[in-house]
Amino acid sequence: MDAIELLKHDHRMVEQLFRDYRGAASARQRRAVVETVIRELSKHAAVEELMVYPLARKVLPDGQQEIDEHLAEHMGVKKTLLALDQLPTADRHSDTYPDGHRGGEGDEQVFEQTDRLMAELQREIEEHVAEEEGRLMPMLREAVDQQTLDELGRALEKAKRTAPSRPHPHAPDTPPALAMAAPVANVYDRMRDRLQGRPRT
Repeated sequence: MDAIELLKHDHRMVEQLFRDYRGAASARQRRAVVETVIRELSKHAAVEELMVYPLARKVLPDGQQEIDEHLAEHMGVKKTLLALDQLPTADRHSDTYPDGHRGGEGDEQVFEQTDRLMAELQREIEEHVAEEEGRLMPMLREAVDQQTLDELGRALEKAKRTAPSRPHPHAPDTPPALAMAAPVANVYDRMRDRLQGRPRT
């Protein structure tokens, strides 16, 4: 799959996750969807920043300005993801939250905050996807040959396996610093995911 098709596939998957969130039958199902959204969007943003944006910056007219705008959008998304990630969640095996309170105490506030943040995230993602698929991706497809897109697609698939699974809005968002920070963040994220019983990728 070429890089553009791979990124579009990610976009469709996240759109489905927003539908899954709205259709979830329980708080536990909604939280599982939220955790999946956090993981998938964090990985998607990291590989775009590491591999797609540097190429676009180099080959597109006004690539610097174009990519700076996309990086600013990513920062907004990462901040929303971080807010979602920091909401209290009950342990999968009990009704006790990590901060010590039992389920039921303040749950309604957490549910409302989660709904608000998911709606905000969906708006951010819809705008970002429209800009990427309507402008950036067609320009990139025109600027590079199919072989380059195919090679980039294979590299993106490989990079997603080791990309950070949590948002890191304060981490570098451009190479080479991103290339050094991403693997460290990935190890830390995966350790946190295991300790918290989060779904694996």
